[in-house]
Amino acid sequence: MSLNRSEKEAVIAEVNGLAAKAQTLVLAEYRGITVADMTHLRSSARSQGVSLSVLKNTLARRAVAGSAFEVVTDQMTGPLIYGFSEDAVAAAKVVADFAKTNDKLVIRGGVYSGKALDANGVKQLASIPSKEVLLAQLCGLLKSPISRTAIVLGALAAKKGEGETAAAAA
Repeated sequence: MSLNRSEKEAVIAEVNGLAAKAQTLVLAEYRGITVADMTHLRSSARSQGVSLSVLKNTLARRAVAGSAFEVVTDQMTGPLIYGFSEDAVAAAKVVADFAKTNDKLVIRGGVYSGKALDANGVKQLASIPSKEVLLAQLCGLLKSPISRTAIVLGALAAKKGEGETAAAAA
């Protein structure tokens, strides 16, 4: 069913709004995927804060015109699912994880920071840990020297305390 002009303008405005907030766009071909698998993909994407949409390619091209995602307009052909995410790795991670278990989903490319990515680039982006994991690792690295110093100082205090009690008993 074709959309009338006002519906097309609404779709373009919605996608343009997504593109304005997003850091990453992932394109994947979904030919042959069952409805149940697509529903599972959408629900996992929604839980990660990723907006997945099946759009007409002409509308998608118009929506990203003038944005950082314009660099992949030449790849917007065929049946594609578009994944926008504000988190730099979320869209790539959701699509790449699903593609590992479902060979019918083929990653075509993406965009990160205005640079076009091929399928391998999207997979590499997906392999980066999430922001929360990176922050936890950083906190662990910062905490490690402090905790080691505290352990050494505690051991020295205990040893000094043992020496004082032995001298007092003698």
